[in-house]
Amino acid sequence: MKKPKIFIACDTNKVNEVKKIITQTKVKKLDIGYKFGLEFFYTKNGRQFISHLKRKKIFLDLKINDIPATCAGAIRSLKDLRFDYITIHANAGVETIKSIVKEAKKTNRKIKILLVTVLTSISNSSIKKIGHTKSIKDLVKKQALLAKACGCHGIVCAGSDLKFVKKIFKGEIITPGIRLKGDSAGDQKRIMGPKEAFENGSTALVMGRSIIKGNIKKNIKRLVEELK
Repeated sequence: MKKPKIFIACDTNKVNEVKKIITQTKVKKLDIGYKFGLEFFYTKNGRQFISHLKRKKIFLDLKINDIPATCAGAIRSLKDLRFDYITIHANAGVETIKSIVKEAKKTNRKIKILLVTVLTSISNSSIKKIGHTKSIKDLVKKQALLAKACGCHGIVCAGSDLKFVKKIFKGEIITPGIRLKGDSAGDQKRIMGPKEAFENGSTALVMGRSIIKGNIKKNIKRLVEELK
């Protein structure tokens, strides 16, 4: 049986905190990787720190979203950096998504492109304020089909979208907005527990606050217990 794949979100701007997270999340029962978002990637020495990580699964959550030429150039600018996954936002559109997938094949064929669908912090009421007339469900369905058509290796979607997404998209499905029992939702609107997410079709989870806030080792033990 495969170990559950968990990406720990290193949501901090302090290198020492990331070192602590990595040290305290080593556990044989889980397949652990590390997700670096804008907060750490933009911080002083953040990129340099990532470049020195060895033998770790690295997930760059940059949610690239711009015109095709700029986004292809962004992928080229990362060619010196070793990482396994990178995110692009569905809002960038078909031309940009295809340009990123094409450029990644030239730069490093091992890179897996993940398409980010509707963020877990967004509700149906907030998506209407953006200007969308479709429900989150209908919009995510469109985005999953877009990921498939453009050759993305995986998608990032909320737990609430898993059941219908897995029928559309057969690549990796990574789920953020995961909370351990009793933990606060925080700024997330669409959350789910880790066991339920895997049962509904997720191939990997992204976990931040439920792991890195408080006693990290204890939180990891809670996760292992919930996944039994």
